[in-house]
Amino acid sequence: MPQELAPLARALSMPYYDDALPAHDRFHATRVRDLSIRLANDCESAVERDVLAAAAWFHDIGRPLERTGEIDDHDAWGAAEAADRLEREGVAADRIDAVTHCIRAHSIRASSPEPETLEARLLFDADKLDAAGARGIVRLSCIVGERSGRRGEPYAVIDDASASEVAVSGLPDITLLREWVDERLDALYTEPGRRLGESRRRFVDDFFARFENEIGVGGTQ
Repeated sequence: MPQELAPLARALSMPYYDDALPAHDRFHATRVRDLSIRLANDCESAVERDVLAAAAWFHDIGRPLERTGEIDDHDAWGAAEAADRLEREGVAADRIDAVTHCIRAHSIRASSPEPETLEARLLFDADKLDAAGARGIVRLSCIVGERSGRRGEPYAVIDDASASEVAVSGLPDITLLREWVDERLDALYTEPGRRLGESRRRFVDDFFARFENEIGVGGTQ
């Protein structure tokens, strides 16, 4: 008889995060799991919490390989890898399909499929909410640093977004971070996610207002 799905997924997923950088490590996976269950508890509709939790544990297992260029799409790779691992443990095919749909649909990138189930929407929202609020600002700053490092820079420069790999490169990093937060909060699907998102948006707005005020000098000397 197979183990309970969520604890099994946690045990299977943890080794994949051994080489992860801070923005997408096991602590991020844990926060997304906790956030997704928190959102599920505020839903009026029934939620398959074991499917949701399992998908949260697995959702970023491909990030370390994507970062090093060994794979192109951590969503698709992670879904396939999770399916293989769960199948070997005797998990039913319909539950594997439910988990892997959540994984494939969790990213904000344009190539990701639309989340079609409540569980997939909750995972999407939880993942985006971990990029907002106090922890979210730290995470997004880590991502800037990770991408700077990939381009050979020794560290991330807070006023230079040229290494960010986004279309708009003339913005300072701090402005870029604010745009990333807004983009993610504007994309949320569920009512519990949007409520929590508005609270985190208020914190982010206050943070960036304080950041700008601390500079204290306008213009270029």
